Amino acid sequence: MKNWIAALTAAGALALPMASQAQDNYPNRAITWIVPFAAGGPTDAMARNVANRVSQELGQTILVENVGGAGGTIGATKAAKAAPDGYTFLVGHIGYMAAAPSLYARLPYDPVQDFQAVFRFPDTPLVLLVGESSPYQSVSDLITYGKQNPGKLNFSNAGVGSTSHLVAAMFASEAGIEVTPIAYKGAGPALNDLMGNQVDAMFDQTNTALPQTKGGKVRALGLTSPDRMTQFPDVPTIGEKAIPDFEVATWYGLYAPKGTPDQVVQTLYRAWQKALADRNFTSTMSEQGIKLLPAEQYAPSAFQQFTADEGKRWASVVKQAGIKLQ
Repeated sequence: MKNWIAALTAAGALALPMASQAQDNYPNRAITWIVPFAAGGPTDAMARNVANRVSQELGQTILVENVGGAGGTIGATKAAKAAPDGYTFLVGHIGYMAAAPSLYARLPYDPVQDFQAVFRFPDTPLVLLVGESSPYQSVSDLITYGKQNPGKLNFSNAGVGSTSHLVAAMFASEAGIEVTPIAYKGAGPALNDLMGNQVDAMFDQTNTALPQTKGGKVRALGLTSPDRMTQFPDVPTIGEKAIPDFEVATWYGLYAPKGTPDQVVQTLYRAWQKALADRNFTSTMSEQGIKLLPAEQYAPSAFQQFTADEGKRWASVVKQAGIKLQ
């Protein structure tokens, strides 16, 4: 018996250094970032851009896994249930990490309790788009038609509870109109139908909408940013021309399943800090209309608190806008 106990004790003593060494060598294999939308949309584009740069700092591959459906909640649920070993993360955003608890009666995860914030990405304003041949030449034109024809305006979105869905609902509420949301599995398919004149309008993020507006496939009517943007010449903000004080941006960030070692979180955050120090990287994002943040707002603790605060904010927005899931 004593020999058996001694053997177990020796094995345990060896296991501790080995576990520590495993974390010291982290990451020693490919990492997966779950993106809960289809490839080609704004969340996917942002995730791949950040993942590519962070992977360079880590010296390890980051694989992006697209798990679409239910406004991002299917992918978020998968990430919440993943092993907290530092090899599976969630690219979260405003929809399924802030608004979802107020939208769904039974959400399989809690954005604050089931995840550990790793770092926040820069924010991205949105732009109200219509098809190239659309009869609406301004945000006011769209609102006027909406007031005269309740429910006849179709707004495509990236899925129920996505940013494009939430912002369209907020826009309709504050404009005093009724619109019909058309949900897709990602912003890419939603934008395709807008370009094909299958729907009337859509809110898309500036970074993914910019190439389409330059190509003449869609027209930008208004921005959700507080100020005009050089990337969209002659496009006014919605706040200055149609709905006073209308301002909103999509935020993103990286989350780990709760229980992920802090050393892992800090390793990813340090890699992100190094990426942000690369001016070529950050200037490219700025050119796309992506808004860089004060340095302290990227940190894990600040992002964790921000996530909790945003949940409260969007609970109020969902209630005020009367957003209902079908």
